[in-house]
Amino acid sequence: MNDEIMIFGHKNPDTDSVTSAIALSYLKNKLGQKTKPYRLGEISKETEYVLNYFDVPKPALLDNVKIQLKDLHYDRVEGLNPNESILTAYDHMNHNKIRTLPIINEEDSLIGIVTMKDIAMSAIHGDFHRLHTTFENIKSNLNAQTLNYAHTSIDGHIIITAFHDKTIINEHIIGKHSVVITGDRYDLIDDAITHHAQLIIITGDMRIPDKLVGKAAVSGVNIIKTPYDTYYTSRVIGQTNTVGSIMQSDRLVKFKEHEYLDDCREIIQTSKHSKFPIIDENGKYLGIIGRTHLLNPGKKNVIIVDHNEYGQSADGLREANVLEIIDHHKLGDISTSLPISFRNMPVGSTNTILYQYYHENNIEIPKEIAGLMISGIISDTLFLKSPTATLFDEVAVKELSKIAEIEADKYAMAMFKSGTSLEGKSAKEIFYNDFKEFIQDGYKFGVSQVFTLNVDDILSDQTSYLDLILKINHDRDHFVTVMVITDIIKEGSYVLYASKNSSFLSMAFNQKVTQGTYIEGVVSRKKQIVPKFINAINILK
Repeated sequence: MNDEIMIFGHKNPDTDSVTSAIALSYLKNKLGQKTKPYRLGEISKETEYVLNYFDVPKPALLDNVKIQLKDLHYDRVEGLNPNESILTAYDHMNHNKIRTLPIINEEDSLIGIVTMKDIAMSAIHGDFHRLHTTFENIKSNLNAQTLNYAHTSIDGHIIITAFHDKTIINEHIIGKHSVVITGDRYDLIDDAITHHAQLIIITGDMRIPDKLVGKAAVSGVNIIKTPYDTYYTSRVIGQTNTVGSIMQSDRLVKFKEHEYLDDCREIIQTSKHSKFPIIDENGKYLGIIGRTHLLNPGKKNVIIVDHNEYGQSADGLREANVLEIIDHHKLGDISTSLPISFRNMPVGSTNTILYQYYHENNIEIPKEIAGLMISGIISDTLFLKSPTATLFDEVAVKELSKIAEIEADKYAMAMFKSGTSLEGKSAKEIFYNDFKEFIQDGYKFGVSQVFTLNVDDILSDQTSYLDLILKINHDRDHFVTVMVITDIIKEGSYVLYASKNSSFLSMAFNQKVTQGTYIEGVVSRKKQIVPKFINAINILK
């Protein structure tokens, strides 16, 4: 299981969300943890400008944090090559206390499996006269000594010399496909060499004349001698066949490590098999999973920043281990089974909290990290003009601007200018660029906020946006859906909306509101819009 801690902000990531994930990951790694920042969606133009300005790569995209098979503590059972013997496979399984053995090729790709049942059935119903294996397998499994080595492949029929020597010789029983098991019966050995037998096995550790060994060398006949008697040798010889000869290779039930547990659970629980191989995307064998591994599955370890609600977080968060939350929004609905570090402060930006976090841990803030952090604060507080801005934000901006070596006011305008450009974007892209959903006492509502230096770009095309808002309101079953167009220069917002209650917006903002109405001083979704909506919902109840 991967022990990496994943750090990410909310869906439809804004600059504060992305930069705080990067800044916190850097801090945690300095403190000795293994973390990596992620994002839950495509970044905005503003965020892209910030990352490019400070030459920091954008975090990897994260689809979800659902439990995958790679997260489970599955058994790392060592696989065997198909050319190993059945007896070797049995000893390996017995020693490691496993009942299912993966068979892999030289590239470590899974080609089959063998179970203890397969081995037992081969011992009961196998072909006791046929041998298809290697010289090494037989020599190793019989603890034998090589008298003459001629070839590796052994493919023939087993002959145990129970008849009289003359009978065997006269009846021409031994041929080039014979594997002869005998004691110190020299005439029989000589006949086997003459007829180019595949292999001669001398039992009882008996010595044979050098001239016979020499003749075998000339004739190309393998000869070994084993300390075991004829009875034991004849009983074991069939188990020196290759394990590949009994492996299951057709219709294997196997899973890839990146598959989700929920997608595989039913197959694993209802299959007639109890163990299943795990492979990577290239078919390479990784391990064995069984039903018991589902009882206590491993979970991804995550730290979330700039949000604390399931609806705004990564899909599958309920399946993850939430280790820590750092946020500056109202309390949401994320719950944990164990106590965690939860830092929530009424400041304008998550990066303001991280600024204090760095100082508390005596970690120096590098120039590029300082640049990301001040960018997050500038973005979330509209360069300290938002009612969410606090003295803590002001102090952080002042100090971080020195570390980042920027003139904060000039940088802020350049950042806003880049980030508020709507050129080339569709109405849907603009709406969803910074969109969040909320639920209050059963009332579901969505708020999109667009910061711009040119409000006319949107208001001149109201019809397109209203059609989109109406559709979203219907499709997502919202009580109200609103698009807030915030004018950074005027420090106020225009609203476009769809609502199941025609007077809801007027009630919330305490003024008459129609499509495109300008609301003076309203610039913060978190501190102004959402609280006003909640108050209005409480009145409606």
